[in-house]
This record gives sequence, structure tokens and C-alpha cells, in this order.
Amino acid sequence: MTDFQLSGESIEIGPQSLLQKSVTYTNDLTLSHEQNVFSLTFSALSYSDTAANRYRYELERLDRQWTEVGSDRRRATYTTLPAGRYKFRVQGATGSGAWSEPGVELGITILPPWWDTLWFRLVTGAFILVLLGTLYQLRLRQVAREFNMRLDERVSERTRIARELHDTMLQNFQGLMLKLYGLTYMLPDRPVEARETVEGLVEQAQQAMTEGREAVQGLRSSTVITNDLACPLTTLGQKLAAEQNGQSRTAFRVDVEGESRDLHPILRDEVYQIASEAMRNAFHHSGAARIEVDIRYDERQFRVRIRDNGKGMDPKVLDAGGRLGHYGLPGMQERAKLVGGKLAVRSKVNFGTEAELTIPASLAYAKSRSLRRSIFVRKGA
Repeated sequence: MTDFQLSGESIEIGPQSLLQKSVTYTNDLTLSHEQNVFSLTFSALSYSDTAANRYRYELERLDRQWTEVGSDRRRATYTTLPAGRYKFRVQGATGSGAWSEPGVELGITILPPWWDTLWFRLVTGAFILVLLGTLYQLRLRQVAREFNMRLDERVSERTRIARELHDTMLQNFQGLMLKLYGLTYMLPDRPVEARETVEGLVEQAQQAMTEGREAVQGLRSSTVITNDLACPLTTLGQKLAAEQNGQSRTAFRVDVEGESRDLHPILRDEVYQIASEAMRNAFHHSGAARIEVDIRYDERQFRVRIRDNGKGMDPKVLDAGGRLGHYGLPGMQERAKLVGGKLAVRSKVNFGTEAELTIPASLAYAKSRSLRRSIFVRKGA
């Protein structure tokens, strides 16, 4: 019988530290990632014929079979082992005798480097998520800034057109009127007929001036009036309800949820056009007894919803995007896309129709709440 053990000076760790360490009285060994090159020396106590002793060893997780050596090679060397948990096993035998069972086992743990630890991966993952979130927010702000720039360009262009109309067309009409008035005294041959003709032209010119003046007023007022979407929609709904000759009066209501926020002028005009088209369709074609308009302001999005309890729409017409030759629904979709919103139209035969327009808050509102707060803070300071 062979008594087997690991000798007292049996492990050498290197090449960095070249440390010799006794593992005679330990069953477990922990090494850093820099100590993954080491040698293990082993021996067996046999007093009959030590030169005939045989040994075999294996490192679980690395070796697939035993490595058998003689008494002159009682050392196992391992280099650049990856981090993990290993088990080194050694067995001995005398001459042609049986191997000692179970032999000796030594648990070896090689610690990972700091950049390969779980906490480092978690911190790195969290940092990447925060970085991606920050980049996403910056991208949203950039898109919102570019969108507002485009809207501001449209406002400037409309204001320029209004100014040009006022300074050119209306002034020209005014000069034409003066010339026409002068012409009435320059036609002595047919004074009565000339006067009637010229007066007709003057009346037409006056009508053109009135229409031009109204157009200018509409263009300019759209860019300066503060947000009050509920008021014009209420007025339009009352007007459409009053025009229902020979029909029972349709119940109409406008509800506003949330704190009212200022919309960009151009965007507000497009929203009004979408809502008014949906309301006209409901009043003229649905045969509904009740029509409701819901306007909602919240921190995530702006929403306008028009719904009725009328006869609904044919699913085929709804799937086709409208009736052939009719451009109301396609026009609403185009306006919604123009302002960066989404228009959803839902309908079921005999169960009414619902048109819902949603626009992200970053695009819909003229000034964000955070910006207003910063202004108030600066004023307070």
C-alpha cells in the first residue's frame, strides 16, 4: 500500500512572482489572473522501492485523460489557464500495483481580471444604456429643432406673402380705382354708358380689394393669435348643426382635457383643418345623433379625437383610404404627416366613426414646459 500526499513545497507560481507555496495542509487554492502559470510537485510515501513508484494526474475542465509519469517526473505545469474553477487530482502506485483510490484532490480557483468580472459588466452595460438613452434624447431634440425651423420658415413665408399682397396688389387696386374714377370724366361722347361701365369696374375692384384684405388678415392673424383650438371648433360645430335644415338637431360637444398648451401657429392651422374636415363629414354624411370632439394636452403627446354614433363607413372604403374621386380622407392623412403626427380612422357599420390625431409633444407645443420653468427661474433670480 502506498501512502500518497502533496509535498510541503509542492507549488511554484510564476513566472511573474516565482512564489513557492506549501499546499500540504489545504484542499483549496485561490490564484489571481496574473498567477495562471504554476507548477505542482507531488510525491508518495513508499519505503520499499521508491524508484518504482508510478504517478498519474489530471486537471478537470482541462485534461481529458490521466497523464502517467514515473518517479523522476513528479511535477505538473500549467500555463495561461483561463479564469474559473478547477480540480487537480493525483494518484500513485508501487510498481505494477493498483492505483491509490481516490488519491489526492486540490481545488484551484483562478480569479478573473477586473474587466471580466460581473460587476464590471453590469456597470458597462448600464453605462451603454445611459449613453444610448442620451443619444436618443439628443436625436429627438434635433428632430424637434429641425421641425420647428421648418415651421418657422413657413410662418415667415406666409408673413412675407401677406406683406407683398398688402404692399403691391392692394395698392395697385387703389391706383386703378383712382384712374377709373378719372376716366368717367374723360368720355364726353357716351357719358352715361361709360359711367355705368366704369362704375361696374370700380365695384369689381372694390370687391377684389375686400377679398384681398380678408386674405391678408387671415394670413397674418394665423401667426399671432394665441392657442384656442376649442373655440373655433365649437363655433364650427354650432354652425354645421344650424345648417341641418329639415333634420333633428345633432347634439354636439367639445371637451378639453389637461392644461391648455400653445401650439405652433402653422401646426394649429393644420390640426384645425383636419378636425374641421372630420366634423363636416360627420355632420353631412354620418346621420349621427351625437358628435363629440375631445382635445387632450399631456406631457407625451397632443391628441384630437372626433367621434360620432352614426351609420359608420364601409370597411372597403376605409381600407382604400376614401372613395374614388374624393380627397377628404387622403388630404387629412397628408396634413397629419406634414405636422409629424399620426391620423387613425376607425369605423364600423351602424356603430359610428372615430378619427384620432396624435402628435408628439416635442413637435406639437410651441414652447416646452421645461423652457418656461427655466425662464421663470431666471426671472426669479
